[in-house]
Amino acid sequence: MQIKAAHINPFLKSATLVLEQMCAVSPQRGNISLTVIEYRDDYVWLKIGILGQLQGNIVFGFPRQVALRIISAMMGGYSVTELDELALSAISELGNMISGNASSIMYDEGIAIDITPPVVISSPDHNEVIRSQAIAVSLVLDQIGEFEIYVATLNR
Repeated sequence: MQIKAAHINPFLKSATLVLEQMCAVSPQRGNISLTVIEYRDDYVWLKIGILGQLQGNIVFGFPRQVALRIISAMMGGYSVTELDELALSAISELGNMISGNASSIMYDEGIAIDITPPVVISSPDHNEVIRSQAIAVSLVLDQIGEFEIYVATLNR
């Protein structure tokens, strides 16, 4: 089974639920496009692998300032100003929660997948993800900013 645009819907639904619970904000869906993932130094990149009936990667692209604001919201408004180990752990857990919840939604729709632990991408050398084609959707968080979720198939 190949990843299709419809397969991003469980991730959008999950992201909405998780962000409402963790950050007390309702995301609005921005643009959806077919794109190539381009590494940027001013972003926090998070990759979670998809295994099972669908195979590929979910990649979260957070502009650095948006990541800091999301982490601050997750911590009840405590001001987070640097992406230290604790902050990266928090943003990784957010991606893990979104992806785990999405895998449950997919299971209910008859698609069995597993997810891998999140990996923070810190260089453009992750060739299996960076520069791969993906379906991208942006989520806009009021008072926080915008980030992207990419669904990318593995090159096989």
